[in-house]
Formats: sequence, structure tokens, C-alpha cells
Amino acid sequence: MGRDDLPLLAAWLGRPHVRRWYGERGSLDDVVAYYGPSIEGQEPRDHYVVELEGRAVGMLQTYVVADHPEYAAVIGIRDRHTAGADILIGEEELTGFGLGTEILMRFVRDVVFARPETTRCVADPDLGNVASVRAFEKAGFVRIAEFVDPEDGRLHALLELTR
Repeated sequence: MGRDDLPLLAAWLGRPHVRRWYGERGSLDDVVAYYGPSIEGQEPRDHYVVELEGRAVGMLQTYVVADHPEYAAVIGIRDRHTAGADILIGEEELTGFGLGTEILMRFVRDVVFARPETTRCVADPDLGNVASVRAFEKAGFVRIAEFVDPEDGRLHALLELTR
């Protein structure tokens, strides 16, 4: 993902089906301020645009959990062998057909586990986001815990997939 993708990401984040789970992300300037540093290599997260038949339809991100100590403490994982992954499908008409599961399976296999030292990947969808939890489970992730995310105060599932 590059800076030129941020207007589209801001639009996706503003759509009700995304905003419901990602929260209010504000203006394009807010999205640039949040995602820009990692795009420029100043923060340890990698972002990817999902394309389907040449059309941008979503976003993925991955990171080493230990590079985010506050989050690592919340989920109780501090090793350097665990990566995190997040997904959003920005085009609502493409949800509900298994696309998220297929994207996750390929992304974890081809990107997350391409880092040789990564032996496990975790995700933390909001427990109320049944479709997201189910997409991760269909992609092979197993629920290992539940926790309240201090950022949104909501209950989240902690799911993992090991290599």
C-alpha cells in the first residue's frame, strides 16, 4: 500500500460496514497521519491493498506482535515469532461470499509466513463481528482466548494459526 491508496482506504473506513468494526477513523488527514508512518517505514507494520480482477477491494496488514509492546501485553504474547494480521473488505457487496477467507489463507501463507522466523499468526476480531471471526476460522485460525480491547472496550476473540 502506498500513500496514493490512502484516499480509498479513508473512504472504506468511512463506510458503515467497516466503520462498525474499525471505529471512526476521521478525515483523510487522520488516515494519512495513522497509516503514513508505516508506509514510510517509520513504524513496524506492513499494509497491502487487496485487488480482485484489477480492482482494489480491501486492505490487509501484518506486524510482529512484539514490536507493539502495549498490545503484546494485552494479549499476553511477547515473542518475536508471532505476527498479527488484520483484514478489511472495503466493498460491501463482496462480503459474505468467502472472499475474506480466501484472502486470509493466501496472505498468511504467502506474506506472513514468508518471514522464516514467524511460526504463528494471531488476529483479534471483535467478537460481535461474527463474519470476521468465521472467516479467520475457515482460514484455519483457532480461537485461543477472549479479551477486552482497551482501545474500544469491546470483547475480542484471539485467534491463532501456527505454521
